[in-house]
Amino acid sequence: MKEHVRLQGFDYVEFFVGSGKMVAYWYAKALGFDIKAYSGPETGVRDRTSYYLTKNNIKIVVTSAVKPATAEVLNFTNLHGDGVKRIFFSVESVEDAWSIAVKRGAVPIQSPRQLTDTHGFVDEAFIRAYDDTEIGFINFTHYKGLFRPGFGAPVQKYEVHCEDTGLQAIDHVVGNVRINEMDSWVNYFNKTLGFETFISFGPGDISTQYSALLSKVVRSPEAHIKMPVNEPYNGLKKSQIQEYIDEYYGSGVQHIALSTHDIISSIRSLRKNGVEFLQVPNTYYDTLKKRELEIDEDVDTLKELGILCDIEGQGYLLQLFTKPIGDRPTFFFEVIQRKNGSSGFGQGNFQALFEAIERDQARRGNL
Repeated sequence: MKEHVRLQGFDYVEFFVGSGKMVAYWYAKALGFDIKAYSGPETGVRDRTSYYLTKNNIKIVVTSAVKPATAEVLNFTNLHGDGVKRIFFSVESVEDAWSIAVKRGAVPIQSPRQLTDTHGFVDEAFIRAYDDTEIGFINFTHYKGLFRPGFGAPVQKYEVHCEDTGLQAIDHVVGNVRINEMDSWVNYFNKTLGFETFISFGPGDISTQYSALLSKVVRSPEAHIKMPVNEPYNGLKKSQIQEYIDEYYGSGVQHIALSTHDIISSIRSLRKNGVEFLQVPNTYYDTLKKRELEIDEDVDTLKELGILCDIEGQGYLLQLFTKPIGDRPTFFFEVIQRKNGSSGFGQGNFQALFEAIERDQARRGNL
């Protein structure tokens, strides 16, 4: 067994949702994903339906229950609503990755197993992450089917007409945890997966007039995988992290950042497709102009689209956050473009961003 296992990067993310069919359509229509494969009664899977969607290097699965006895899915959605169940990492050896992680203290969920059909086999195993969330190790090297065993061609081909969003890959996955849990989860990931703490935001670094949070970012040694972990911090009113924990009923994945090569084009398309974004005040862009930043984009265009910009070192990043995509104020997406080697997470945007979130919290009566 190897002493260290190289995690090759994010493979795919699986959501448990109330209705896979409707959520899959939203991903196709709003985010521009293609429905590539389907699993359900028509493919021999009797208790659930799953839709496999892709956009360039992004892979997502949405799964819902079709029978009352489907406890794994229904227990999750009844408690948390729609949310991320599993984050899969691509690895060279599932056996090595799982064995080393468990040896180092990871909580085992599913030991390595091999799924087979006429197209080959897929190796996978799971360990525990936040509450009901799991991390999966997976290897598709020996599989030539549409996705994985149990999946076939989509039984219904949507006629979806939408703008091309240009979304490229998963940049990072963010978790929200209860107060005083951040360090334990950071230590868990660093110890079991060989991650390192990359950035830390302490008291006062991320705060507004009313609320605050603490955050640490862990990443794999090759930096292919980046996972910020947030926890609430005492403020005058309820923080967005605490609202998430209260509405989600536990710790879990707050948002996934999707990268693009051209955020202006991506946001234009996403807005035309009906995606809702947080709105920052015009004063943010007045300040941005006064800073006379050396960026390629026109500030008036950024203002028109609501895109945030943060300078760090020699590079800079552009980002924008959707509003929560489900009925609960929990999971959302971030769209991000990194320029000239930017590796941060937009600390300079936190004030405007969290004030925008607080305005939505106030409308919900949760601030």
